Amino acid sequence: MNRDVMVSEIAEHGFFIVEEALSAQELERARAGLARGVELTREAWGGTHIATLDPNDRNLRVNNLPAIDPVFIELLLREDALAAVTATIGEHFIISNFTANTALPGSGSMNLHSDQALVVPPPWPQPWAMNVIWCLDDVHADNGATRYLPGSHRYLHADEVPEDALERTLPFEAPAGSFIAMEGRLWHTSGSNITRDEQRRMLFAYYSTDFIRPQVNWALCLPPGVQAGMDSHTQSLFGVTPMANTRMGAALTRLPGAATTTGG
Repeated sequence: MNRDVMVSEIAEHGFFIVEEALSAQELERARAGLARGVELTREAWGGTHIATLDPNDRNLRVNNLPAIDPVFIELLLREDALAAVTATIGEHFIISNFTANTALPGSGSMNLHSDQALVVPPPWPQPWAMNVIWCLDDVHADNGATRYLPGSHRYLHADEVPEDALERTLPFEAPAGSFIAMEGRLWHTSGSNITRDEQRRMLFAYYSTDFIRPQVNWALCLPPGVQAGMDSHTQSLFGVTPMANTRMGAALTRLPGAATTTGG
């Protein structure tokens, strides 16, 4: 993966595709972990359909992937994925969420949105979030590939989204085992699966800069055993250490004449 090319492509198009990043064995581990996640979700919640997201039950949604199988934490920490994250949003980031969406034949499309717009209000002058989308199947237009609105990562406000935005969207296409590094401002939606017999499994690893509150409260969602098994760096990326966001404030206190306590 050429970092300079990746940085240029993300800046120009809002995304970059790394093909076949996973080996056949890694791909099978991720698929097996997701299958287990689907079953656990059905047992715990009675189903995998989230009505506020999808128009029918042909999308299988699985949340809290890091609690389900160690393979998902491994994916979150992969060097190639994190290289895309740091190249786009910088060195100071946290893991905001990690979910899965399987589009079965007949699945519909969700609403158009940008991931950054979900966690921070406008304006959006620069990327503060990124999704690393792991493709567990060959992804193409007919089987429900994520569809993106070209150039929309340059929008500063939601009112810049055109009325015919859905008609302008294009599908991502990538072979199984690839990942799509998509910066948080790119407007997109899930595609409809119009095939007769193909499922489309994708994992959405969502990272954000560390001054934005994560979508998930990992301290409550991750079982104690999972948290205890993490090294200190991984715990900090999940925000389950005692320290909160003191990085920016700590830098300010070192400025000449700056206050050294919160009481001034």
